[in-house]
Amino acid sequence: MRSFRDPAGCLLLTNARVLRAVKAEAMEELKSFLASSTFRQFHQQGAIVNTEFPNEDAALALFSYRESGKTFSDFGDFTLAEHEKIPFQNFPYEWSPGMLYEAAHLTLDLAESLLAEGMGLKDATPYNILFRATQPVFVDVLSFENRQANDPIWMALAQFERTFLLPLLTNKYFGIALEQLLTTRREGLEPEEVYKLCRTLQKLRPPFLTCVSIPTWLGRRHHQDDVTIYQKQMLNNPEKARFILETSFKRLRKVLVKLKPASNQKSTWSDYLDANNNYTQEHFQTKEQFVREVVETSHPRKVLDVGCNTGHFSAIAARAGASVVAIDYDPVVVDQTLVRAKAEHLDILPLVVNLTRPTPAMGWRNHECPSFLERAKGKFDTVLMLAVIHHMLVTERIPLAEILQLAAELCTEQLIVEFIAPADSMFRRLMRGREHLFSYLTREFFEETCKRHFAISGSQHLDGTHRWLYWLRKK
Repeated sequence: MRSFRDPAGCLLLTNARVLRAVKAEAMEELKSFLASSTFRQFHQQGAIVNTEFPNEDAALALFSYRESGKTFSDFGDFTLAEHEKIPFQNFPYEWSPGMLYEAAHLTLDLAESLLAEGMGLKDATPYNILFRATQPVFVDVLSFENRQANDPIWMALAQFERTFLLPLLTNKYFGIALEQLLTTRREGLEPEEVYKLCRTLQKLRPPFLTCVSIPTWLGRRHHQDDVTIYQKQMLNNPEKARFILETSFKRLRKVLVKLKPASNQKSTWSDYLDANNNYTQEHFQTKEQFVREVVETSHPRKVLDVGCNTGHFSAIAARAGASVVAIDYDPVVVDQTLVRAKAEHLDILPLVVNLTRPTPAMGWRNHECPSFLERAKGKFDTVLMLAVIHHMLVTERIPLAEILQLAAELCTEQLIVEFIAPADSMFRRLMRGREHLFSYLTREFFEETCKRHFAISGSQHLDGTHRWLYWLRKK
């Protein structure tokens, strides 16, 4: 992966390292930031990426990598920096609303803290941030600049509103999923787009009035060839300039708090564990015990939980010492997983991803943001697929052999999977009269299909149900 949008530097992500070429003219501001109390504070909290400068021998060794040399050879005079690598790369269009909300707070926290040190953020986009488990981490160290003391304007304000506030507003009040908004709009939403969704009275109420309506009305009055609004308007009084900036940040914070995702949201799957009549309490305890025994026996280090729901089984794996990536296509349950993991300080990264329609590669020539499968294949020793395969079979019409082949590509060691037969009431509800399409799907057929890629190490029938749990070892 290579990123080149920042004129101050170029980023290269290899399998093992994160390298950044920093142009000579940007080094002064980078050094100022790394020497600031803001950096020390946020770095100590784990909220900003660690940055080091390799010595000359190490820098020369890096150029033995063909990709490194090719990337940096025509970049001119630069200093090489190396950042810590976040365990699993993730992008804003895979976040839940709660994650985007947390990332927005981190951005404002940094902007406010830097103000006291005569510095500022020159851009404010969620692409500056990655999540390490449940913690947002600011990773673009070239986003910091020395601020002119007399400047009262935060030039990144409009970007912050477009990429943080307006997506959160549109998601909360109109129910449009973040992946729909952010997958095709790297620079977020324009106020005019949201204005069209608003009812008449809604346009006059906060937060719509300040975030949507007023910018839309002013935009109509502004001639597109008038560039005067982009010219800096310096004040004679530095204290007054700083006061104006502080007031702007406080206003943004108030709006952001109003857009906090509701904690009591409901969806089709948010009450699944409580309302699922396919399991008795005894059945669920048996399932829990099976998963717990497997992870405590095999000691997985990296786990992918497919169809994680509210993260119950992700938490079991994390408590056993695993680093877990938990995916589900329902943003509500992903947010609930986030809350659970934060409360227990568990190493769980929850993402809104549908494995049957995984996130594609994005950006220039599809090279800036790798697809989910590119990031995930072979990166997990263990994959959990509990109560999810029947949905993939019926709703998405993915053949069983294809599902198990993908599972084998994702994991390096083992798969913990639940087989649900067509006689199960949930399966019948999904089939909706198409039972004949799944007449072949027996437990024996499932086991034979598994044996193409896995050996069966253990199994558990949930008595009185049409459900079986399997512990499969990759061949």
